Amino acid sequence: MNEYKDIFGICERVSMPEFGIFDVVAKVDTGAYSGALHCSKIEEITNENGKKILRFTPSDNHAQAVESGKFVSSYVRSSTGHRVKRYLFDADIVIKGISYKIRIGLSDRSDMNYEILIGRRFLVENNILVDSRINQELDIDKEKKS
Repeated sequence: MNEYKDIFGICERVSMPEFGIFDVVAKVDTGAYSGALHCSKIEEITNENGKKILRFTPSDNHAQAVESGKFVSSYVRSSTGHRVKRYLFDADIVIKGISYKIRIGLSDRSDMNYEILIGRRFLVENNILVDSRINQELDIDKEKKS
């Protein structure tokens, strides 16, 4: 039997310091392959040197735009079943006081309950087990469906 590095609940408090995001509740979603970060004003631009740059504003609560030259684009199936272009890049995420690398996609999640989604790719890569009984008090979805 596998020895798991940690056990996460259905939701976890996370921080992404490089984006000024601290202590927000993220949804742990084993049904989603990759993670997602809520962003607005997502655009691919070409700088003066001809290099493609990704510019975005993480979370609507943060006014400062971020630029990154290290990203990939991919087509994924959204939660509504439509095929959409997503930008992915590697970032640091802090969960339970431990800093991890995560490949995360940028998405407008303004109509979703959580601004950060942790998908199964991250969970598998980091040998994390999910127990849906843990952190139920953080689950906004549960309150809305009651």
